[in-house]
Amino acid sequence: MIQELHDIQAAAGATFAELTTAETVPVSFGNDAAAIAATKQGAALYDRTHWGRIQISDSDRLRFLHNQSTNNFNILKPGQGCDTVFLTSTARTIDLATAYATEDAVLLLVSANRRRQLLELLDRYIFPMDRVELTDLTDTTIAFSLLGPESTQLLEKLGVSELENQPYATHKTIENSPLSPPYQEGYRGGVRVAVGSGLATPGYTLIAPASDAAHLWKALVKAGAVPMGDRVWEQLRIEQGRPAPDFELTDDYNPLEARLSNTISYDKGCYIGQETIARLNTYKGVKQELWGVELSGAVAPGTIITIGAEKVGKLTSFVQTESGFFGLAYIRTKAGGPGLKVQLGEIAGEVVNIPFLSL
Repeated sequence: MIQELHDIQAAAGATFAELTTAETVPVSFGNDAAAIAATKQGAALYDRTHWGRIQISDSDRLRFLHNQSTNNFNILKPGQGCDTVFLTSTARTIDLATAYATEDAVLLLVSANRRRQLLELLDRYIFPMDRVELTDLTDTTIAFSLLGPESTQLLEKLGVSELENQPYATHKTIENSPLSPPYQEGYRGGVRVAVGSGLATPGYTLIAPASDAAHLWKALVKAGAVPMGDRVWEQLRIEQGRPAPDFELTDDYNPLEARLSNTISYDKGCYIGQETIARLNTYKGVKQELWGVELSGAVAPGTIITIGAEKVGKLTSFVQTESGFFGLAYIRTKAGGPGLKVQLGEIAGEVVNIPFLSL
């Protein structure tokens, strides 16, 4: 099923690479410039199947997730969703995930390199009296994202118009549309379409059975979506400021420093890491924050950022684009924010805002 999808992608010019988590992903379709243009003027199609999909079901599912991460799950209704952050007991970041509440479950879309850790973490906190069931759906489902201003019109061509102008993470299962394969005896499919591309760029995320992968990809491309590889996603992630595990989301940082306050409910009660978050928020204890940095040259992640002889931060991600050099960095709050002039060795930089953390 997934191999058929990869065969179609390879025929369209895709080159593949294996991640450290052993998943194989299309790195590029040989059209990086066209894909970037599509995210700004059309609709690009990104294969997120290597991301993890974890289902939490049974009657205590909302209460359980409410106690495990930063956002308020108790208020979610079927068809709604939210972003949430999973933390260590000392409020260090593990992953930024998106949750979709259905009639009988919650589906989490998590980073590829955090799926196993989160499965183990969640399983550890299920107690004998909890009515909670944990299921890894990663191998039996696929996920694609549409990115770009024409994403809504593209879905309308395929008979999907219900989600236009709906709030972020609103989602609906679409059946009997060109998105799904023709009727098959015993088929229990349907494509879940959710508002949000995963980045600041407008768009949608689609989750479907793995058996639908090839049909869904071909339908979206035929409707006008431009295939986009992981290399472009990583460039956009850095330029737009989405923090990623092992780079901005590590044991060194908490979600307030990562500027993920929109994922935190401050009045929901106890959850893992809550005491530290509450104390930092109450006493304004955030000593560093995540910003973008425009650079005059190439710099390796991990490079110390200075003003004169004073250390004021550290670079966490870097990308070189046609328009220049750009990075993400944690900068001491006392040093300043956008407009701040800094040095990274011999390379000059200026701190700037980033769209994903300004939503």
